[in-house]
Amino acid sequence: EVQLTESGGGLVQTGGSLRLSCATSGFTYDEYAIGWFRQAPGNKREEVSQVSCIDNSDGSTDYADSAKGRFTISSDNANRTVSLQMNSLKPEDTGIYYCGASWVNCRGGFGSWGQGTQVTVSS
Repeated sequence: EVQLTESGGGLVQTGGSLRLSCATSGFTYDEYAIGWFRQAPGNKREEVSQVSCIDNSDGSTDYADSAKGRFTISSDNANRTVSLQMNSLKPEDTGIYYCGASWVNCRGGFGSWGQGTQVTVSS
């Protein structure tokens, strides 16, 4: 059974940092892409937008334009964990952050999800 568990969310002030972690189990880790997605306040769960993604099959990474230069995604194969280091946080980064697993690539096929972790950036 595929399991994804997010941690690391919290409340920070504008300009602060958070590090999110996605612990995984139940699948061949180095064959999957793991993405981080944000559900903005007022949006439905299915209206998440991808923030960043790492494809463990080749190490390639993707970032949303809003995340470039501020966020860094990394993968710890030994611990089956994908982390998202978020620096210079802005109020518009506020939302519920989910990690998802795709057996295809970072562009789609995300069929398994965690329960989410709340990130709140105060102005």
